[in-house]
Amino acid sequence: MKITRHQMRSLPDFFKEINDPRRAQGRRHRIQTVLGIAAGAVLCGMRSYESIFDWAESLSQKSRAHFRCRYDKGRYVIPSLSIFRNILVRVDPNELDAAFNAWNKAYAQDDNSLAIDGKVMCNAIDESGRQTQIMSAVGHTTGICYAQKK
Repeated sequence: MKITRHQMRSLPDFFKEINDPRRAQGRRHRIQTVLGIAAGAVLCGMRSYESIFDWAESLSQKSRAHFRCRYDKGRYVIPSLSIFRNILVRVDPNELDAAFNAWNKAYAQDDNSLAIDGKVMCNAIDESGRQTQIMSAVGHTTGICYAQKK
């Protein structure tokens, strides 16, 4: 997906209201920084924790400053792979979905039609003992996922 520099810089702003699932003690990176970088990486095609971290590592110091990374000893420092994984696994999916929808509303192109797709997740059993199914709505023109629900 092609996005502008302004759209990329604005990503952390959309994650300010998300509750941080980590303990207050020892937090070195703001949640909006971690989620902003992760969202930027996913928009650029990264699909795994490792690829998100690799993408973050490739950011210039100027880009790290735009994502509001922590400044330490004269350099902007990105979160570690374990921090990305920890936050992405534990963050509230509904809050994350609301933040993505707000970003889409602000910046997404108009789609004249949506593709609805469903998947059955292998070896994923929900609370009632049934296999987990996921439905997604994706724009034909932009390829943006507007909604994904269990």
